[in-house]
Amino acid sequence: MTMLSRVADRLYWKSRYLERAEDTARLVSSYHMLIMDIPRGADLGWEVLLRILDAEPQFYSRYRVASEQNIVKFLVADTDNPGSVAYAVRAARENVRTTRDVLPEETWEQVNELHLFVREAAEKSIGRRNRLAFLNEVISHSQMISGLLQTTLSRDHAYRFTLLGHLIERCDMTTRVVDVGVMELMERDARFAVFDPLIWSSLLQSLSALGAYRRVVGPLLEGGSVAEFVLKDREHPRSVVYCLRGMRDAVKGLARNEDALRQIERMRRKLSRLHVEQISPDEFHGFIDNFQLLINELHEIVSDTWFRPET
Repeated sequence: MTMLSRVADRLYWKSRYLERAEDTARLVSSYHMLIMDIPRGADLGWEVLLRILDAEPQFYSRYRVASEQNIVKFLVADTDNPGSVAYAVRAARENVRTTRDVLPEETWEQVNELHLFVREAAEKSIGRRNRLAFLNEVISHSQMISGLLQTTLSRDHAYRFTLLGHLIERCDMTTRVVDVGVMELMERDARFAVFDPLIWSSLLQSLSALGAYRRVVGPLLEGGSVAEFVLKDREHPRSVVYCLRGMRDAVKGLARNEDALRQIERMRRKLSRLHVEQISPDEFHGFIDNFQLLINELHEIVSDTWFRPET
């Protein structure tokens, strides 16, 4: 099967934006619930979400105060922020609109319905009253679309580029969340250590991994074990090692895949050498920074190989 590079590009970005919308909604929702559970004065602020998403420069270029309202607006409803739910859903809709002929018929209907809902409700959901209901609707609708594609899309190139974009975006978010989570907790005042399990629980919830962690590891929430699980558990769909395996399977079915396969293997080997409990928080932060660069390099390889035909 052959596919136009522009179609492959749009399928890839359609999946990245849908995953981004769901992941951002999960992140804001889990942090909202954490803030509700922790007493005032426990030294937590909404700025941590900006650090997770590496969005501080963009945020402060347009907002003067890092208040809860401003940060939630930036991440949920700001259509000029490529990391916001509203922007991601709109971009996903545009990519689906231009690739409808290679996707299941229901895909356009479901993505367009999500877009109309977000356009109507995002601004009204910045405040706490409507926030969780809005975020839960985004999450559930995104899952429905993902399930539709997973169960009805033929295992051809359209599926491979859809899967590749989905997994690269998920891998990126997982590493960001666990990196900032580890650094935030390790640098916190010891007086607030009693709240650390709540924070680790929130981190796992933001990755939809709390139940899986408890079944596999146990009820005790410790930083090293949490980081090891979300990075290296081979069976959990949101772990980095699981995403790498899925990327490899997707790329294997594509022509000219040598560079991408080498990069994925490089990432897999690097991750296999990581032992979180044996390194310092600073060393872990350095590891994640380097791994993020590898993710970006993989994206560039994918783009150069399949989306930018030689002229």
